Amino acid sequence: MSKIKCIIVEDEPLAVKVLSDYISQVPFLELHGSFKDAILATDYLRSNVVDLIFLDIHLPKLKGMAFLKTLTSPPAVIITTAYHQYAVEGFNLNVTDYLLKPFEFERFLVAVIKVKTTQSEKHRSIEEPEEKDHLFLNVQKKKVKILFSEILYIESQREYIKIVTTKKEYVSKMSTHEMESLLPPSLFKRIHRSFIVSIRKIESYTAEAVEVNGISIPIGRGYKDVIDNL
Repeated sequence: MSKIKCIIVEDEPLAVKVLSDYISQVPFLELHGSFKDAILATDYLRSNVVDLIFLDIHLPKLKGMAFLKTLTSPPAVIITTAYHQYAVEGFNLNVTDYLLKPFEFERFLVAVIKVKTTQSEKHRSIEEPEEKDHLFLNVQKKKVKILFSEILYIESQREYIKIVTTKKEYVSKMSTHEMESLLPPSLFKRIHRSFIVSIRKIESYTAEAVEVNGISIPIGRGYKDVIDNL
């Protein structure tokens, strides 16, 4: 798959530098420009096509949300802001993710993997009209079929992951980031650097933890907004 073309719309030089550095560390991202206000970004988009916009909300001249509403066919959008109160409006406008400043590289990576996964699914849907309901994982030298509907949660165990299902547990040598890229983002959410949970299997939650099948799983400090938008 070709690289994801992205731009930054942000008026804070330090924030632009952080995003640029993060983007340069991700092989499938390609930065095509940064703009200090939405008017400049609008001019650029008139004659250029991008796949992803990193968008700040508090911009001069035209605010981020207002800019987003002007786009007739918007690409994927990741909001980057210090203000959590705009999260609901952002998701109503179908943004892919909402990053609260300051955010670490790992949280940034989670967001861009969502974009990559969504784009991969669009490409696959052309070739595979039927939506997949499973994946095959390497478990003890064989490929094991695991249904998405049976997965409760995934836990990181250093260079391995543990997949807990309604039937049994599996251990596979891969990272949680690799596993996350294989899971439908509409069904699974990362709530901690070490845990991915099935949204449908969440029985209850607080600000600190979710309960899945009677098991309490902690919510990481950088993932509070994920739970707020379930």
